[in-house]
Amino acid sequence: MAHIKITKGHDLKISGIPDKNIAYPRRYSTVAILPNDFRGVKPKLLVKEGEKVNIGSPLFFNKINPEVKWASPGCGKVKDIVYGPRRVIEKIEIELDKDQNSIDYKTYTKEEISNLSGEQVLENILNASLFTFFRQRPFNVIPNHKIPPRDIFISGLNTSPLSVDIEVVMAGQLEDFQYGIDAISRLTKGNVFLTTKKNSILSSIENVKLNTISGPHPAGNVGIQIHHIAHLKPGEIVWTINPQDVVSLGRLFKNGRYHPERIISVGGPSIKTPSYSKVTAGVPVKALINDNLTSENVRIISGDVLTGRSASSQDYLSFYDYSLSVISNDIKREFIGMLNPGSSTSRYSLTPVFVSLADKLFNFTSSQNGSHRAVVPINTWENVLPMDILPNELYRSIMAKDIEEMENLGIIECDDEDFALCSFACPSKTDVSGVIRQGLNLLQAEV
Repeated sequence: MAHIKITKGHDLKISGIPDKNIAYPRRYSTVAILPNDFRGVKPKLLVKEGEKVNIGSPLFFNKINPEVKWASPGCGKVKDIVYGPRRVIEKIEIELDKDQNSIDYKTYTKEEISNLSGEQVLENILNASLFTFFRQRPFNVIPNHKIPPRDIFISGLNTSPLSVDIEVVMAGQLEDFQYGIDAISRLTKGNVFLTTKKNSILSSIENVKLNTISGPHPAGNVGIQIHHIAHLKPGEIVWTINPQDVVSLGRLFKNGRYHPERIISVGGPSIKTPSYSKVTAGVPVKALINDNLTSENVRIISGDVLTGRSASSQDYLSFYDYSLSVISNDIKREFIGMLNPGSSTSRYSLTPVFVSLADKLFNFTSSQNGSHRAVVPINTWENVLPMDILPNELYRSIMAKDIEEMENLGIIECDDEDFALCSFACPSKTDVSGVIRQGLNLLQAEV
């Protein structure tokens, strides 16, 4: 077992940290799946409005790779199919029945799983329409199932702001998690890397190569762990998967059903009672925030405050998001701004601009505290990026669309979520992670 100590990064001191007692949100009558959550996918419908579906019924497939389908997270009637420009499917909404019936699949004992081939495990996952739990590096897209991964990586530690504690989530689910590990370990001839904190409840898991990690965010990002454990080389592919999705796969093989339940966090400065909630995948945002907001003028974020997407109360939680964050949209500009002397009790900065008088949590808002301006290379990005990457040089190569230089600077190992702190810390208000995504899309188009 190796230990990784991360020294660069930053843990946001944001208020609204969720209570770890798991609650159930108000009853909700619909769930939805949003095809836009999946990069590079061209969805083709398998259902029509008004059609009855069960939990696990395939809703659509990828025209580029027709064997990859998406399972329904609920049992009921297809209530609405929303199309965007050029008839691109944006939402499939399901009105839930009182009885939630599931499609049944074959069950396996642990001994039977150990005797399955990788092809048999993959066939079971594809038949259940759950292959979309996996994502591929580079590019952080759904993999081509016909190309086996070099390794599979699982991060057993969340360090992003207001995120769920994996230790709490996995308590009571270790058997199902082990089932899932036993199954996915058949999908690669390499290793299944599981990275946790020291003395984790996941330390007893078998059939993995265990590593421990410590340090500030983004230590919990799977991309950072890949970089420090077994970095990606040109031509190589690795898969990643969330621990809660491993549990779902474990239950598929153990019980023969898709269990779309997950534990998410609901927090932020504008939430009255931050907490954990047990929900169904694709839960409506309204069910999570009803009567729980401190004001109406808020920004709702599906995901964490660094990498999530803006949502509305009529929206649904994204497929890969395990947190809902809410911050104030009430922006008040201070007189003479940065020239006004202050302390860290009222102003937040990653650099020693203000006198630090207390270690406290801050009520973050959606304000950028300034407008976009020319990039000032004062090592702000480098101080929060725990990778052997030159972010400033990589940024410039992307803006110049110099693909060869981008590759030489290691963009193949990068993902936009790993650069989110660079965007947050940047005094020039540059969307660094957005530029990284532009570079990845440019490189993927060339490949």
